Amino acid sequence: MVTTNPTQEFVPIKEIKSGVVVLEDNALRMVLMASSLNFSLKSADEQEAILLQFQNFLNSLDFSVQFFIQSRRLDIRPYITLLEERKKDQPNDLMKIQITEYIEFIKKFTESVAIMTKTFFIVIPYTPPALSLGGSNEKGFLSKIIPQKKKGGARERKQELLEVFEENRTQLEQRASVVVQGLSRTGIRVAPLGTEELVELYYKIFNPGEQEKPIPLNQ
Repeated sequence: MVTTNPTQEFVPIKEIKSGVVVLEDNALRMVLMASSLNFSLKSADEQEAILLQFQNFLNSLDFSVQFFIQSRRLDIRPYITLLEERKKDQPNDLMKIQITEYIEFIKKFTESVAIMTKTFFIVIPYTPPALSLGGSNEKGFLSKIIPQKKKGGARERKQELLEVFEENRTQLEQRASVVVQGLSRTGIRVAPLGTEELVELYYKIFNPGEQEKPIPLNQ
């Protein structure tokens, strides 16, 4: 009999909370979204200054970072829905015809040409030093940080775990601030992703072929 493992076993994420991704080995990740920069439109002096600032930024890091670019096909359906709503509210019959023709043009154009959107992310890692002592097992890892008490209930234990997480998250946020400040000097805006945004990002990464649900038009 052939047995199959659940999909969750192939996802290296234990949980996502407070804007932080907790991996199965208890390592932490914070993801920043970065704005784009049209480098080719800059003058030669501006390009040289940007490259110099980016070089200085990389040289200032004492930890590793990962740059991730997500390319996805542009979903034009919300725009089509908006046009359909505008057409229903349009009292001029001629304008309705023009909007209808424009909608058909957009649909045919996007069917023949793949319009892609690119989103830029920076992944910042942090592995608590005690992981090297406790291994990848959560119980062993926590036992190296939090001494076992003879007395105390589950509530005290939960509070201790929360304090450890907050301490590690503070270390991760300090790294994130270094990245934000360094990239801001190159003219790139950076913002951290929240919990819901992280869940959506990883869901799309692990489900690349899933079709979007149809968007119903308002009647």
